[in-house]
Amino acid sequence: ILENMEIGHNVLHGQWDWMRDPDIHSTTWEWDFVTPAEAWQHTHNDLHHTWTNVIGKDRDVGYTILRMDADQPWRLKNLGNPLYNALLAPVFEWGIALYDLELDRVREGTKSKAELQQSLKALGAKFAKQIAKDYVATPAAAAILSGSGKQALAATATANAVRNIWAHAVIFCGHFPAGADTFTEAQIEGETRGDWYLRQMIGSANISGSRLMHLMTGNLSFQIEHHLFPDLPSNRYPEVAVKVREICARYGLPYTTGPLYQQVGSAWAKVFRLALP
Repeated sequence: ILENMEIGHNVLHGQWDWMRDPDIHSTTWEWDFVTPAEAWQHTHNDLHHTWTNVIGKDRDVGYTILRMDADQPWRLKNLGNPLYNALLAPVFEWGIALYDLELDRVREGTKSKAELQQSLKALGAKFAKQIAKDYVATPAAAAILSGSGKQALAATATANAVRNIWAHAVIFCGHFPAGADTFTEAQIEGETRGDWYLRQMIGSANISGSRLMHLMTGNLSFQIEHHLFPDLPSNRYPEVAVKVREICARYGLPYTTGPLYQQVGSAWAKVFRLALP
């Protein structure tokens, strides 16, 4: 969890590029996650952070399989919303890997088959590396050293599932609970830089909690601040949050936050509610 959220996610945002250390630079880092860093940076950094919660532009709203906003057309398949989300959580990294292939864009003709082949090649190489590390080399080493190969295999699978469930919960808490607004393409026509900051503030939600909680979320519990300043080192978000909250209060703007159980419950309530027309 720490490698994925506190280190990997934040390094890939360029938060530590100012150190000019090639070992933790956004252009060289490859994280312990199935989807290749470069593919994730495109869909997440370039698209999601630019078009946060804009229906039709931010593909992260439902990850193309979930209906997460009333402005998204209802289809019969959306009745499976809760089931899809429950199945997605323990394999979240695999879901993100498939999502980063942008298969919907291939069907629409906005991503060429040559580009898809390049994406598949990169994903295949990363897939092979992760499988070899987690499910071949680690159990083999454990079997040789202590005869505990089966236990190591089960432990690695469990660790990956726990990390995926945790990452899924944190991400959904930051984007989908009650109070996180969505926007139409018409609403962002002529958007100024100030309007963009406003959209990040009212389109995101925080999670309240202890310092340990914030560390284990990679400080994505400060999702509002992260969307305002995605390349700011995450350990500065707590001090920035005090100022952001004061600005929201001064101008009568919502500052959506709540404990983990409340935000998780709110996001899941939306998953169930939007399964219906």
